Amino acid sequence: MNLTIPLFPLSAHLLPGGRLALRIFEPRYVRMVKEACANNTGFGICMLDAKGSTELNQHIFPIGTYAKVIDFDLLPDGMLGITVEGERCFNVLSVSTEKDELRIGECEWVSEWTLPEHEKLLSPINERLIEVFEKYQELRNLYDKPHFDDPIWVIYRWLELLPVHAEQKQQLLQNKDCVKAISFLTQLVE
Repeated sequence: MNLTIPLFPLSAHLLPGGRLALRIFEPRYVRMVKEACANNTGFGICMLDAKGSTELNQHIFPIGTYAKVIDFDLLPDGMLGITVEGERCFNVLSVSTEKDELRIGECEWVSEWTLPEHEKLLSPINERLIEVFEKYQELRNLYDKPHFDDPIWVIYRWLELLPVHAEQKQQLLQNKDCVKAISFLTQLVE
């Protein structure tokens, strides 16, 4: 089943279970957030592809995350501050542009990652993530209750945080399970 959702391209990546604080100021995105809140729906957060053409809507990587606003506030500078939480990954099939240049994606859901039986232990990946959360208060403050005991949650947080190329993150996300992501992350944190 295909779904049609507004897209919010960012240089940051958000994955299921992740949270992100955003400052909204462009009219097209203010409209998108207002409509999402009014209709109790969400929007898609997609990584920017710097090599892709904006005019041809090729500047958006295909795998994004459906997100919902979980908190909002009017900031002292007059901008809208929101916190979003990722719910589920999708694949962008096509993109159209509305009059105010808001991108709308025709998308399909991506199967959720599974954890193979032999991949139950994530140490030291989860231990290093706990250290990162302890060191960075702004990250820790986003989560009421981090799920360090959930391997897929831990893998998604690392993929959000690591300063690796978007292409590499997209390649890992295209896999049916998280085996390659675990191997990649284990090599990085050891």
